[in-house]
Amino acid sequence: MSTRLANKGRLVDHTKPVSFTFNGKNLRGYAGDTLASALLANDQMLVGRSFKYHRPRGIVASGPEEPNGLVNLGSEGRFEPNQRVTTTELFDGLEATSQNHWPSLEFDVGAINKHLSRFLPAGFYYKMFMYPRAFWKHVYEPVIRHSAGLGKAPKTRDVDTYEHFYAFCDVLVVGGGVAGLQAALTAGRSGARVILLEQSDHWGGRAPVDGGIIDGAPVDNFVDETLAALKSMDNVELRLRTMGAGVYDHGYALGYERLTDHAPQNAGPRHRLWRIRAEQIITATGAIERPLSFAGNDIPGVMLASAVRDYVVNYGVSVGDRTVVVTNNDNAYLTAISLKHAGLDVPAILDARVMPEDIGLVAQARALGIRVLMGHAVSSVKGGKRVTGVTVCSQAGEGAVLEEIACDAVAMSGGWSPVVHLWSHCGGKLRWDTANACFSPDVDNPPKGADGMGFVTPAGAASGMFPLDDVLHDAHAAAEGVITCLDMKLPKDVASPIAERREESPMAPVWMMPHGASSKLREKTWLDYQNDVKVSDVRLAAQEGFVSVEHAKRYTTLGMATDQGKLSNINGLATLAGALDADIPTVGTTTFRPPYHPISLAAIAGEARGEVFQPLRRTPMHDWHEANGAEFEPVGQWRRPYAYKRGLESTRDAVMREVKNTREKLGLLDASTLGKIIVKGPDAGKFLDMMYTNMMSTLKPGKCRYGLMCSENGFLIDDGVVARIDEDTWLCHTTTGGAESIHAHMEEWLQTEWWDWQVYVANVTEQYAQIAVVGPNARQALERLGGMDVSKEALGFMEWTDGELGGFKVRVYRISFSGELSYEIAVDASHGQAFWDALLAVGADLGVMPYGTECLHILRAEKGFIMIGDETDGTIIPQDLGLNWAISKKKEDFLGKRAQERPHMTSADRWKLVGLETVDGSTLPDGAYAVGEGTNANGQRNTVGRVTSTYHSPTLDRGIAMGLVLHGPDRMGEVLSFPGTDGKTYEAKIVDPVFYDKEGEKQNV
Repeated sequence: MSTRLANKGRLVDHTKPVSFTFNGKNLRGYAGDTLASALLANDQMLVGRSFKYHRPRGIVASGPEEPNGLVNLGSEGRFEPNQRVTTTELFDGLEATSQNHWPSLEFDVGAINKHLSRFLPAGFYYKMFMYPRAFWKHVYEPVIRHSAGLGKAPKTRDVDTYEHFYAFCDVLVVGGGVAGLQAALTAGRSGARVILLEQSDHWGGRAPVDGGIIDGAPVDNFVDETLAALKSMDNVELRLRTMGAGVYDHGYALGYERLTDHAPQNAGPRHRLWRIRAEQIITATGAIERPLSFAGNDIPGVMLASAVRDYVVNYGVSVGDRTVVVTNNDNAYLTAISLKHAGLDVPAILDARVMPEDIGLVAQARALGIRVLMGHAVSSVKGGKRVTGVTVCSQAGEGAVLEEIACDAVAMSGGWSPVVHLWSHCGGKLRWDTANACFSPDVDNPPKGADGMGFVTPAGAASGMFPLDDVLHDAHAAAEGVITCLDMKLPKDVASPIAERREESPMAPVWMMPHGASSKLREKTWLDYQNDVKVSDVRLAAQEGFVSVEHAKRYTTLGMATDQGKLSNINGLATLAGALDADIPTVGTTTFRPPYHPISLAAIAGEARGEVFQPLRRTPMHDWHEANGAEFEPVGQWRRPYAYKRGLESTRDAVMREVKNTREKLGLLDASTLGKIIVKGPDAGKFLDMMYTNMMSTLKPGKCRYGLMCSENGFLIDDGVVARIDEDTWLCHTTTGGAESIHAHMEEWLQTEWWDWQVYVANVTEQYAQIAVVGPNARQALERLGGMDVSKEALGFMEWTDGELGGFKVRVYRISFSGELSYEIAVDASHGQAFWDALLAVGADLGVMPYGTECLHILRAEKGFIMIGDETDGTIIPQDLGLNWAISKKKEDFLGKRAQERPHMTSADRWKLVGLETVDGSTLPDGAYAVGEGTNANGQRNTVGRVTSTYHSPTLDRGIAMGLVLHGPDRMGEVLSFPGTDGKTYEAKIVDPVFYDKEGEKQNV
């Protein structure tokens, strides 16, 4: 059984007991334990169930590569599912519950799936859930939704806080093992700014567990002395519990720091996301031990040999009283020796290799009296919820049992794979290392920055160097290389430490145990423990034609578990290669994507949660709106008044009142949210001609022009009025929601395509308050303010001028989005409220009344003006909206021009903009589709159009709408049917989209 060894464990403090619960059962551990070591110390071998077959699952590893030990942690506001027991530090009061079972961990009804495995092979879901079609909604989908996921979703709000840090350094070293420590020390001695990240709570990595001699002293001394030296350097920052989550282009890296997971009673943020910019990055991320593939290798108690060693040495925990070691390399012998030194029994070491002599660790094991069986393998593991024994066979055979050995744990080692994830994240290439049977970084093809130079360097085991001496020399050389790239120098006396080398025999690649395992054994041999992918599944995928490694991955779900294939990928690739009779390098690897290890969504969000999830933007007049009955709606990040309710009136009544008043008297609109982008420079006109569909370079100073902006695919993305300020300066107005995106759109083209054009672009939206003064009394109100001539003769339609009104410096635009006499007046943002107050004062007897966005929409719809986001949906081109007049026929090119000339774009069957009037005067449902005769291939009624905007017009006292209709402009007067979701069918006549003042007399007055 799994037990605690008295007074052993280099990382635990036996004087500090810790209480915790697992599935409601009170258990005890010690300070320094992980949840995994504490569970094993309490003989809790069964920790969960697999996803597909609900097979019993136990702990396999001791680090982030653990696929089985996933639990729900905490409760209520601190509840979090799918937390690895191997990376969770124990603390007093920790609550953990196992996952993916019902009604209990010990008795799981879902385990019946294992008896149905012959009916649930790889890819069965692609075939089974297609037929019969009617089953999907009422049978398949409910079952799948009920079965999906491993842990439970949190139901209450997270009570913790999270934060982001930004850091800059010359050298980022990821990994705090001996390689990372040595690389950081070498780099630090040059004076470079160094950040060293280590994902665990202790330094040194595997070296203190595996032992070794460095410069004549134990490896622990090297770790302590190197740490002391690093801590004395002001230019070096050390971060424990911080994982290197991802490496991206241009030296950008993410670090994920767990600040209080191990001590939730401490104040402060729980997690911190580091955003790091580094000139050079060294990945000293070590290597992961691979499991071996043999029948029953998923039974609780079968573990990686390195993990068994970790639990004994680091935590003083015995995984079993009798442990059989199965290996194809010398490293696993360290586990057998460690167990023997701890007073535990090792009945046998089953070594798949056949070697003529005993050297190094093999000789030490034999000297301790451990039975070593060369050329032998595990035929199968005995047991159900825990190991009870193994059957032994010849590795060269088909699994014929030679003997049975009673044991309660199996320590397996199939070799080591460098952790190449960070190297690969940003494009680093891999090469196949035949000697060690693993993929390692191809240092001749490193990830390159914009200057064409490499910026990521692997070091130590992460680069494929496994002997301790080679690890240290490689780390030192890696640091020297990056220092040279930085044009910095090391002191002359800096040299690499020297470690004693162990005699080792070469490992032998073993992808199946035994080599000629029968189909019956292969069906019980597991590759991906969490997703229940077997050797037979991968072979079936190859047989069914899924020969690409990416296709086989998705067909079998190999490597798609929460450990992202850290343990299963290489064995799976080798199995696929064997099935295809191909070399492993030819088959290749799947894609490594960040993050290396799951990080919390809350850490990604940081402080952006609750009220600060999205910055709330307010205009200078926001407080006035709030105090005067405004009902707000979100528009982008802004809150704009939707309508101003008075007394007990409804929102609809308020909107109707605002529309009538604006048409008949005087309305004020807070238009400050409209995007305002300055485009300036000698090439600004040329640039705007490319941005807009019509010509902007010919616009004269003091004049305005309406413009349309399209994407390179030809679709309409924004519209607005452009004003020319002077010879080199234009001011572009955009929609409220488009200000940031259009600014980014402009910058993208300037920086990537027309980088040599002399153009400067600035978003000045928030620098100005802008107020629309609208209605028959608009000019009279401005004249009362005094200070400038706003007559028709002085300021014509689509003109602008600077001046003063009522003592305020203003820029006045004579533009209209309502069809009425209208001025839009911009003042400095700090004067916005005062100017608003002044307009209210002079307009008091002129019927002045503020209006909101819904009134604005009705006013523009009555005039047939389009609204981006209503009449457009990402598939609309200007020609669909009857805006051909706004597309220049003189320009050779603009963004979207060639796309709009494609056959699909010029098709006569594109839906076109029309007006729609209901026959009975009612209001059409928003988004309703018009149906025509016949049905389509899916048996659904043919649609011939849809409503894009629909309102009740108080001006016309009936419902009006705009819509896109097949051959719409050619079908004037035709009546269409629009089925509503309320069961009613609405009849509407196709009419001109301009419902009010078609000649424009009112706006030109």
